[in-house]
Amino acid sequence: MPLHGWELLIIVVVVLIVFGVGKLPQTFGSLGKGVRSFRKAAAGEDVDTNLSEPKKEKDTSDLASTSS
Repeated sequence: MPLHGWELLIIVVVVLIVFGVGKLPQTFGSLGKGVRSFRKAAAGEDVDTNLSEPKKEKDTSDLASTSS
C-alpha cells in the first residue's frame, strides 16, 4: 500500500508540529544513524569489539599448584 501525496503531506505536517523546525535535523540524523546501525547488524557487518579481541584465559597453573 503506497503512500500518496495527501498522506505524505499530513505526515510531514504532523512531524513538524511534534518536533518543530529546529529539532528536525538532529532528530532525523539520529534516526538515520539508527537505521544504518540496524542494517549493518542485520547484514552481519557490525562486529562487537568484545568479540574481535581475543579472550584472555585465566592462568590456572597457580591455582593448581596451591590447591595440591
